[in-house]
Amino acid sequence: MTQAEKEQENGREKEKERDKEKEKEQQRGVKRPIAPPAIPDPLQEQIQSNFIIVIHPGSRTLRIGRATDTLPVTVPHVIARRHKQSGQPRYEDPWLLREGLNKPESNEQRQNGLKMVDQAIWSKKMSNGVRRTPVSAEQARAYNCQIRPAVLDSSSRVKWTNTAHHPLHLVGEEALYVNPSDCYNIHWPIVRGQLNVHAGPGGSLTAVLADLETIWSHIIQKHLEIPLKDLKYYRCILLVPDIYNRQNIKEVVNMLLLNMGFSAIIVHQESVCATFGSGLSSACVVDVGDQKTSLCCVEDGVSHRNSRLSLAYGGSDVSRTFFWLLQRAGFPYRDCQLSSRLDCQLLQHIKETFCHLNQDISGLQDHEFQTRFPEAPALLYQVRLGDEKLQAPMGLFYPTTFGIVGQKMTSLQYRSQGDSEDPHDEHYLLSTQSKQDQSSKSASDRKAFSRPGGALDGDMSGQGGIGELSDLPRGCGSGAGGGMQGEMELGPAQGECLMGVGEVEEPLSAHLSRKTAIMSQFESKALGLDKAILHSIDCCASDETKRKMYSSILVVGGGLMFHGAQEFLLHRIINKMPPSFRRLVDNVEVITRPKDMDPRLISWKGGAVLACLDTTQEMWIHQGEWQRFGVRMLRERAAFVW
Repeated sequence: MTQAEKEQENGREKEKERDKEKEKEQQRGVKRPIAPPAIPDPLQEQIQSNFIIVIHPGSRTLRIGRATDTLPVTVPHVIARRHKQSGQPRYEDPWLLREGLNKPESNEQRQNGLKMVDQAIWSKKMSNGVRRTPVSAEQARAYNCQIRPAVLDSSSRVKWTNTAHHPLHLVGEEALYVNPSDCYNIHWPIVRGQLNVHAGPGGSLTAVLADLETIWSHIIQKHLEIPLKDLKYYRCILLVPDIYNRQNIKEVVNMLLLNMGFSAIIVHQESVCATFGSGLSSACVVDVGDQKTSLCCVEDGVSHRNSRLSLAYGGSDVSRTFFWLLQRAGFPYRDCQLSSRLDCQLLQHIKETFCHLNQDISGLQDHEFQTRFPEAPALLYQVRLGDEKLQAPMGLFYPTTFGIVGQKMTSLQYRSQGDSEDPHDEHYLLSTQSKQDQSSKSASDRKAFSRPGGALDGDMSGQGGIGELSDLPRGCGSGAGGGMQGEMELGPAQGECLMGVGEVEEPLSAHLSRKTAIMSQFESKALGLDKAILHSIDCCASDETKRKMYSSILVVGGGLMFHGAQEFLLHRIINKMPPSFRRLVDNVEVITRPKDMDPRLISWKGGAVLACLDTTQEMWIHQGEWQRFGVRMLRERAAFVW
């Protein structure tokens, strides 16, 4: 017998022995563990970054591009739609104008804000130790009223958009330069970071979503040169505000996947993407945009829910305030109107050119600017300005200067009110808790309410009434806007100064009603930028996290790109931060240009970085999954608590 035959014979004998053992075990009733079949690891799908499109939709500017692009395409986020019937009245969404400016108290509030600004300017010495000499607007006015423009060219070489072929819509710069006499409505689909749903023409949710789809499709076809039929081969990363409206995001994701036809999508928050784009692991992200300012503390790629704040003011409010100050100083371009698109564009440019936050620049200075409008000569104006250039941007720290009355100025993160497509959400989990859990939770809530100092911890969802108003904001001026988003959730240490000390125990319902009254009191108050940063950091859970945030305050967006802004903000934060932290924090740092990048592009860049990370593989929501499961996929796959 050969060696090979011997081995085969031995193998057969061993198999027979194993079979006999199995029969004996079955007779004895012994259960053998069932070995699961080997499941091969799924092949990691290699996604090419040049087939991922990153979309960062802002209130005034859209940034969109492939994840491999060095810079995104940047266009005004506006659309002009042709009238469907002749004789239809023209409608135009406002640019620098907004509600709450024409109230009787507006002017008084502006004047009071300006007094506070002037006091702050005077109280801080210049770097040479000398106090600034205030310059009155009358000194500049006497000179500016005599100025007449010089004609540079008989033709400005700027033309209205050609609408002779009657296009159904125009996008971006073409929409801005539509002649007001043409039969077009002008729409900005996003306002203050949210969909611009309103009661006027083109203000329905369906119309706003159609505007977004048209603008984005046009840019993808024209600038990225991708045919829409090829979008089924592309994926999309959508950047959303830190304080988001769940219904709006659901509709936009639906539009991108089902209408435009992207194969998959990731939804992520602007603040987290800003840390990716700047290369920071942790930061207090301050995003000063054109119409809103949002703040959030981000640690290791996670946005702290309690630290989120959204302030309903931004760069356009500074531009409008600057125009008011220019008028006081006898602005020589006397035909300037806030209702004109081209004048608004000019004011934005003048603000970016002239305004600063450097207190060493003082006294009257002469400047010049040009106006180039269609069907008009190019003109050169001289203008003499003093403190106006510093007063306008300081409105971000003293928002009463903006003169906005009766509007919700500060919003906080809301909890979901539930969605019919997503029955197994946090409300389901709360309602299916065991009775023992609910009774112990009720007892702990009551203890939290009756504790001296009144820090209102606890989740009242099981108690009926207002829901999860877990805490109140520290200090003044935090409120909430957008009632359709759910109940409010604030930080863990945010109630001490509001509810009083040593209060007697009272029924839970009375506490809830009193808490609601306090919250409504805050809704119309505005926090200055420095106070909002301190508030956001103060909402972090631990002192160690707070220390991290003070040492890394990241300013992004285009609303604070003024000369001297970094030093100015740093000085105000150090002066106002709690004394206990001044000793603990080694170095307070304000970062305005990480890696010397344009702060307006950092969040978009972070979205492009996100596309390249291995960890994002499990975050993709595919078109088929969305069709089958809908909004549940956002709760399961989003990198933040949905």
